[in-house]
Amino acid sequence: MNRVYLKRKITNRIASGHPWIFNNEVEKVEAEINAGETVEVFTHDKKFVGKGYINPKSQILVRLLTREKKEDINEQFFFNRLVQCREYRKKLGYIENCRLVFGEADSLPQLIVDKFNDYFVIQTLSLGIDRWKPAIVKALNEIFNPKGIYERNDVPVREMEGLPQQKGFLSDPFNTQITINENGLQFYVDIENGQKTSYFLDQQDNRRSIQHIVKDAEVLGSFSYTGSFEIHAAKYGAKSVLGLDISNSAVQQAMRNAELNGVQDICRFETANAFDVLKQWAKEGKQYDVVMLDPPAFTKSRETIQNAITGYKEINLRGMKLTKPGGFLVTSSCTSLVSPELFLQIIDMAAKDARRKIRQVTFQTQSPDHPVIRGIDNTHYLKFLIVQVQ
Repeated sequence: MNRVYLKRKITNRIASGHPWIFNNEVEKVEAEINAGETVEVFTHDKKFVGKGYINPKSQILVRLLTREKKEDINEQFFFNRLVQCREYRKKLGYIENCRLVFGEADSLPQLIVDKFNDYFVIQTLSLGIDRWKPAIVKALNEIFNPKGIYERNDVPVREMEGLPQQKGFLSDPFNTQITINENGLQFYVDIENGQKTSYFLDQQDNRRSIQHIVKDAEVLGSFSYTGSFEIHAAKYGAKSVLGLDISNSAVQQAMRNAELNGVQDICRFETANAFDVLKQWAKEGKQYDVVMLDPPAFTKSRETIQNAITGYKEINLRGMKLTKPGGFLVTSSCTSLVSPELFLQIIDMAAKDARRKIRQVTFQTQSPDHPVIRGIDNTHYLKFLIVQVQ
């Protein structure tokens, strides 16, 4: 096995257990690199650090899979890791739908596996883990005996690893339009064409948090996607619910989800650019008892972080202006580069500019099937906040 030696002064990040090793942290590689192969990593004085896969085309040269010298990286390794992932989720009560594998948080860097009852959606986002895709699929079949496995590798980040974008069946073909249960509700999930892995499981626990504030309320939801927050609001007793999304196909599916749950008379959905509509409605003086904002990530790079700050401030300012005094703003950020502390600062700035006083009801992160590892910032990406707007 090829050996990689780190520079004399290694970062605290590596010493503290972070699995990423960047190009500029490596002193030398013992032999010629074969991209995607497993290597052993040592300090400059030959102390063992761990084993991982290597890719010279990536800024992250090595991603560590284990820090145990005696642990071999083979098919059995991935089988064992997937069993561990299953047992962790079972202990937390996630049996039916969950993120089974959350990359670095499960010591399987760049591997995502979402479980939708008996169907699985997989992403292998780097070259090293992509090479082990057959072993991962084999393990999923042995552990779960699923009805189907689908690959959603149609994401640009793979190109940074020298990999093509692609999607398709990793099992016998099946109907990719499925139905799942969540919090006593049902939702259509389009595994083949939905955003990312098709459905946002990371908010499934947060959706229960709106239960009491939406009762008898007029609710506005922006960036509604397929209507999960809005349909929860209707089921929890909202008087009326309006959901906005820029995608017409998402709006159509949201309406189908409303019918599926018998709330089509309470919920309606419109295709609209939330930024434009919320600005106009704020000028017109429209207000709601509850305003919900669940926007996409505004940036994926540190170079454009200021754009994200501006975007979050602007959308939350508009949301506050549309909230009746004493009403509630439900807002989220899924941008990992925006820390929880920075997100709260942005909300405070928005409140100041909107000339509204706010008080925090709850501040949460993603559901625990997406575990947070201290020191690995990209595992702590979701911020979910409810404030009362006065």
